[in-house]
Amino acid sequence: MPAAAPSLHIAAALIEDETGRLLLVRKHDTTAFMQAGGKIEPRESPADALSREVFEELGCRPRRLEFLGEFTAPAANEPGHQLSAHLFRVELDGPPRAAAEIAELRWATPDTALTLPLAPLTRDVVLPRAGAPAA
Repeated sequence: MPAAAPSLHIAAALIEDETGRLLLVRKHDTTAFMQAGGKIEPRESPADALSREVFEELGCRPRRLEFLGEFTAPAANEPGHQLSAHLFRVELDGPPRAAAEIAELRWATPDTALTLPLAPLTRDVVLPRAGAPAA
């Protein structure tokens, strides 16, 4: 029986603007677009990890977090690894800018996002939830 793929525990942000476009990020030296976010540190809650990562990567803070669930997907940038992702819908307190390891920000509708190279989590989990009304 093959061993299970190593799992990475992350928090990810579904961020949309007032027109329904989704914020996608691409890290330096990668090709796949994905959500802002990152690994959850030991003794850190998923919400705290996401707040930290959003500030580091986008230079602004979450004004509101809405937990959407925990999902699994293959990792885009770490072959052979599986993600366990806590996904949050996020409202930002200001305009995002690329910082830290982020090489590029791109606003895209769910339809135009499908023309980009996407991380599996973005393609299979986030896009189907984009544009959904907030709870």
